[in-house]
Amino acid sequence: MTRHHPDSLTLMEYSAGNLSEARALCIRLHLDQCPHCRSRVDTLDSLGAVMMDHQPTVSVDDGSFEQLMARIDAGPEMASPVAYKPRQNPLQKLLGQDINDLPWKRQLGDVSVLDITAKFGDRSEQVVLQKLSAGGKAPAHTHRGDETTIILQGAFSDQNGVFNQWDFVCLDHNDEHRPVAVGHEDCITLSVLSAPLKLTGTFTRFLNPFIR
Repeated sequence: MTRHHPDSLTLMEYSAGNLSEARALCIRLHLDQCPHCRSRVDTLDSLGAVMMDHQPTVSVDDGSFEQLMARIDAGPEMASPVAYKPRQNPLQKLLGQDINDLPWKRQLGDVSVLDITAKFGDRSEQVVLQKLSAGGKAPAHTHRGDETTIILQGAFSDQNGVFNQWDFVCLDHNDEHRPVAVGHEDCITLSVLSAPLKLTGTFTRFLNPFIR
């Protein structure tokens, strides 16, 4: 069961179609496995349809919007009323093969990467698959911009807790961490970055000029 979810504002942007293709893919992968967030998106989709139908007469002030977001956030976690059958994994369809069979490239220590930015139309963001070997540690780092991550396989832990398969993570320049793969399998993630990460370790920070 997923424990880390997109916030209401992110789900609202997804519902409205305002996210980039890569960030929307991260949300989609999470929704396919999380009935709680699917229910929230269904609510937002229904609200959006009502507001479009009554656009000339309906106005929503800031207070109403905040109350709505609070109600959605406080809503009970429940399964969708209709049995949900996930469609074909959109990432596997995009890649054409299993994530474990990809041509991974060793980056630093226990970390291997595969840049798939070219598969998306928006080149202003970097889209990268990252594999942290079972039991391995990633270099300590922070972020120069925003990073959206979905865990595709395995799990990792940092100072914020344990993140399991299909958990959703958003980080920015305020976050500094060193993920550690937990369990007996490699931890594979899909990340969308608005700017390169910044290594903060005593020695690895000298590699920053070479990190894209």
